[in-house]
Amino acid sequence: MTRTAARLERRRREAEESVRAAEHRNDPESISAVPISAAAISAVPISAVAVEADLPAPRSAAVVDGSPYPARPSSPAEAVPWSLRVATEMIWRLLIVGAGVYFLFRVVQTLRIVALAFIAALLISALLQPTVAWLRRHGVPRGLAAALTFVGGLVGIALVGWFVGWQVSTNLNQVTDHIQTGITQIRNWLTHGPMHLTDKQINSFAQQLSKAVGTNSSQITSFGFSTVGIVIEILTGVLLAAFCTFFLIYDGARIWGWVLRLFPPGARLAMAGAGPRAWSTLTAYVRGTVLVAFIDSASIGIGIYLLGVPLAVPISVLIFLGAFVPLVGALVTGTIAVLIGLVTHGIFTAAMVLAVLLAVQQIEGHLLQPLILGRAVRVHPIAVVLSVTVGSVVGGIGGAVVAVPLVAVTNTTVGYLRARQHASEDVRAALVAAQAETDAPA
Repeated sequence: MTRTAARLERRRREAEESVRAAEHRNDPESISAVPISAAAISAVPISAVAVEADLPAPRSAAVVDGSPYPARPSSPAEAVPWSLRVATEMIWRLLIVGAGVYFLFRVVQTLRIVALAFIAALLISALLQPTVAWLRRHGVPRGLAAALTFVGGLVGIALVGWFVGWQVSTNLNQVTDHIQTGITQIRNWLTHGPMHLTDKQINSFAQQLSKAVGTNSSQITSFGFSTVGIVIEILTGVLLAAFCTFFLIYDGARIWGWVLRLFPPGARLAMAGAGPRAWSTLTAYVRGTVLVAFIDSASIGIGIYLLGVPLAVPISVLIFLGAFVPLVGALVTGTIAVLIGLVTHGIFTAAMVLAVLLAVQQIEGHLLQPLILGRAVRVHPIAVVLSVTVGSVVGGIGGAVVAVPLVAVTNTTVGYLRARQHASEDVRAALVAAQAETDAPA
């Protein structure tokens, strides 16, 4: 009797452990399926309890020093905690996504001329498309409207380039004289200033510099060849961007319809709704950026003109182009004005030019960007800085220019698709509830 009672008591404890394991798994069906009375537990074999509760049979116990000790798991996977299993499942999926993104970046880097030219064409098309739409609303045929807009854009760019070249050639002699004067001042400062260098030491340094240039002439020649290659790449990219721009403003809707057919049938409806919203975001970004760049360049140009710095107009045009890189572009290109002011008028003028740059940047960051781009492009400044940095690392200047609009368009697309998915789930739940009420007996 004593052995029988001990065996029944051991079975009761094992069944209770199985019940607690089911409770730990949050499985109400398994819990309800297990009898919990002591009499029922003693009457039902423990293997049957495990089968009825849909639980694994308890592990066999080995007796060590008179106390039961659980044996090793039947498989190594049983010994891995659940949280670690979930973490590993997430990690290997993230690794696959990362590999796909890395492969995409490698393809873009290999075909950077094509990629940057097409993205530049998209940005220019977003700027010119409202003009084409306005002409078409006034009865101009589509082809003629696209041609007029495209030719007008080219003529405007050519006029700006000619004006900048004319200004540079007109003021170049004056700037060169100021640079020579600045070099003379630096030489006098090195001779009579705190360093007290002699003319012999300065001449020796100049000779060493000339010798270094002569020694590395082969490298300089190779740099010249690489520069020619860069110029050819730039011209190729410009021509490709111009070609793509014309056809985007002429036949953009048909091109988008062809792109939609590349998606699976189940995703075409969602992408058809996300596409116009992404295009609206891109259009608002380009138009707002042009306005902000114009205000920056005009403000800085007027400031440096009043300070008497030469080449104010070409520097303003350069600042206008640099302002297409948000937050940092106008400041970086404006340092040229600081250097010219330092060479031509001294430290005080350079400090005043720098003050003008910083003031305009503060106005841009706290007033112009929130008012003009805040509603259309909802991207946090941290995301802007990080995207510009990553874009410059991956694609240089072109990558820095296209990084922010790419992030803005992606943000709009993902937000629309997420909202659409939530709306679909709500509609599905409402339909299921309505069907349940219809099928319920009266």
